[in-house]
Amino acid sequence: MAPTTTPVRPSTTPAATATVAARPAMTRRERDRLTSDLRMACMRISRRVRFESTAQVAPHQFSVLARLEEAPRTPKELAAFEKVSAPSMTRTVAGLVDAGLVARADDPADGRQVILSLTTEGRRTIRDIRRRRDQWFAARLEKLTDDERAVLAQATALLERVAAE
Repeated sequence: MAPTTTPVRPSTTPAATATVAARPAMTRRERDRLTSDLRMACMRISRRVRFESTAQVAPHQFSVLARLEEAPRTPKELAAFEKVSAPSMTRTVAGLVDAGLVARADDPADGRQVILSLTTEGRRTIRDIRRRRDQWFAARLEKLTDDERAVLAQATALLERVAAE
């Protein structure tokens, strides 16, 4: 007797349109274990990608550069986004300015404020770090089978949905 299949939510990734065998409902204990295991795996991957592929700037500095790539911001806005104190953000920004990655300019609407933006070197640094991170991850994905990569494609669609909630 063939197993029953349940379609997976459509995704833009071709491999994510595969079907999976229907399973009995998970017990509360199994769901709790999955919650913990999945959270830890996501955290480990995130940490490895950030620390093993970034040499030019620290992970917290890269996060600020990425925020500035979206739009110029004040130090206060950056501190709020990054959930850090104003003095901590001031130190982070000072390091980025000293490295030539971020430029300061007076706010034309409020002379007491400073507007921060990326320099050309800051944009290049973001591109380089993202390229290295992708290369780091691609090297690990190459070690997997096609079937394992297909499972990750499905999981990617699901994780994006979870992260969007």
